[in-house]
Amino acid sequence: MTLGKEQTLHKPMYLLICMLALTDISTSTFVGPKALCIFWFNLKDITVGGCLTQMFFLHASSVMHSAVLVTMAFDRYVAICNPLRYTTILTNARIAKLGLVGLIRAVLFILPETLLLIRQPFCANRIIHNTHCEHVAVAKMSGGDITANRTYGLIIAFVVMGFDLMLIALSYGLIIRAVLRISSKKAHQKALNTCTAHICVMLTSYTPSLFSSLTQRFGQRITPHIHIILANLYFLIPPMLNPIIYGVKTKELRDRVGHQKMLQLFDARRLSLRPCVNSILDLFDKQRLCFQITKDKESNYNAELL
Repeated sequence: MTLGKEQTLHKPMYLLICMLALTDISTSTFVGPKALCIFWFNLKDITVGGCLTQMFFLHASSVMHSAVLVTMAFDRYVAICNPLRYTTILTNARIAKLGLVGLIRAVLFILPETLLLIRQPFCANRIIHNTHCEHVAVAKMSGGDITANRTYGLIIAFVVMGFDLMLIALSYGLIIRAVLRISSKKAHQKALNTCTAHICVMLTSYTPSLFSSLTQRFGQRITPHIHIILANLYFLIPPMLNPIIYGVKTKELRDRVGHQKMLQLFDARRLSLRPCVNSILDLFDKQRLCFQITKDKESNYNAELL
């Protein structure tokens, strides 16, 4: 909301923050309503089509989230290693194109995973031990051979996470090499501080995702409630912590949010004082009207005496 209103924040870094927020919101939107229906109203039923739809959008948003983090790492690399060419290399149009490429990649990677599951026979009254439809859990629910599903899911997990983490590690390797060439310790600290928020977001995103993916595929001896906790932490922690991390670490964003809050508070106080001001003005109008009537009566009385 702040990024949309403030023209000064229409820059590549803030557009990436906006894209990250959109992926977090989409993930919470796909998980939250059904989870609340389970906890509040005990509505645990879901159709096969609804389950596959939820699974597709959940995994696609996760792949898109990873693509945004890779683009953010590239943004930090350009900002630190080529600061004079930052505005020419990373424009708003180029960021939008990178976001579109990440979205297309997410759809192309996750769509075959969903199509493989559609071909599987599903029996009635199957239970998924989770609050959302996860690929491995849905595949285990089918009655057919799921070897292809397991293999493809594992390949996608390692290709997406491995390739993205490799690109992020390459970016930070080049950043560290550029920082070590700087002799000033103050410049060291300033350069590394620009990467702190991105590193924190990566830790909150990739760590639960990695543990959840590994336990789903190789954790047969782990109790089901551990699987459920890890899977829900992956969809709960990043959307909750990412706005706090970037809100605290990004000075311009923090100042703009504080400025808007002050304006909203001022507008609220002005609206709350408006009835009092109007009543006072009405009182003055009545007093002036009474004074005018009294003055008119006195002038008429003087005229009669004359």
